[in-house]
Amino acid sequence: MARTIPTALPSRTATATQTATPPATPEPTATPHPLSIAALRQGEYPGSRLALEQPLEAGINYARSIVSYQSEGLKIYALLTVPFGERPAAGWPVIVFNHGYIAPAEYRTTERYVNYMGALSRSGYIVLRPDYRGHGSSEGVARGAYGAPDYVVDVLNAVGAIKQYSDADPARIGMWGHSMGGYITLRVMVATRDIKAGVIWAGVVASYPDMVANWSRLTGGAGVATPVAGWGTRWTRSLSKTFGSPQSSPKFWSDISANSFLADISGPLQLHHGSIDQVVPAIFSETLYQQLRTAGQPAELYLYPQGDHNLRLNFEEAMQRTLRFFEEHLK
Repeated sequence: MARTIPTALPSRTATATQTATPPATPEPTATPHPLSIAALRQGEYPGSRLALEQPLEAGINYARSIVSYQSEGLKIYALLTVPFGERPAAGWPVIVFNHGYIAPAEYRTTERYVNYMGALSRSGYIVLRPDYRGHGSSEGVARGAYGAPDYVVDVLNAVGAIKQYSDADPARIGMWGHSMGGYITLRVMVATRDIKAGVIWAGVVASYPDMVANWSRLTGGAGVATPVAGWGTRWTRSLSKTFGSPQSSPKFWSDISANSFLADISGPLQLHHGSIDQVVPAIFSETLYQQLRTAGQPAELYLYPQGDHNLRLNFEEAMQRTLRFFEEHLK
C-alpha cells in the first residue's frame, strides 16, 4: 500500500500539533470506449507464437498450413502461406490478409479468396489470413465488426504473432483488406505503427457518422457486407441510446472513427472500388482518399466503372496494381 512520506520532521519543541492537509483526490480518468481509437492504442497485442495445426497441399511456389495464435485468451485460427526458396537475411515481407464479411457459421479457413491469396503468396510474401473469433474453428463469439472491437483486436494480435515468426521480417509488414476487412485494416493502421503499407478493396472506410447516415441509403439497403441482418438497428441503436446520436454527441462518434486520426496513419494506403458496387458505396473510398490527401498522407485511388463489390471483371488489373504497391513499399 502506498504511503505519504513527510518532507520535513516536526519540531521537537513545538507546542501545538499541526494537522496535515490530506492530499486532494485526483479526478478519475475517463476510460475510453472500447470502440475508440484511444482504447485500441492503449491495448497490448502480443499475440503468441504461431502453432502449426494442419499442413496443407502446397501452392505453386509456397507452403500452406493452418496455424493458430492467441488473442485475449482465445485460440484463433489462420491460414498461413510461406514462400519456398532461400529465406532473405532479414526474413520474408509479410501481408496480413483481412477478409470481408462471411457468415461465421459458413466460414471455412481454406475457402474463399483463393485467387487473392494465391497472387500475393506467389509474389514472395508470407501471407497470414486470420479467422476472426467465432469464425470457423476460432474460439469466441462473432459479435460483428462495427459494434465491438473484437475483430480488430484479433488482427492486432495476428500482427503480434507474425512478428515472432522466424521466417518473417517484422519490419516489413503490410496489410490487405476487403469490404469489412478494409474497415479493420484502416483501424489497425491508425492504432499501431507496425503496418508499413495497406491496400483496401471495396472497403467500409467511412466515418461512423457517415456510415450511420448514408450506408443503407446509398446502397438501397443492400449492405450485406455487414455481420447480421438489421445491422443498422443493432449497433447504431445501442450506441445512440447510450451516447446520443452523431448530431448530439459528435465527439463520441469522432473518437470511434478511424478517419479522425488519419494524421497518424502508419503508412501509404491504396484504395480500389467498383463504381457499381451495390454493397459498399464507392463514395466511401473517394471520401477517404480526399481525407488522406487533406491530412498530407500518401494515397492512391482506383475506381472501376463496371466494378462490382468483388471487382470480378477487374481482378487482374486491381491485383497488378496491388502487387506493384506492395513491391514499392515492402521490398
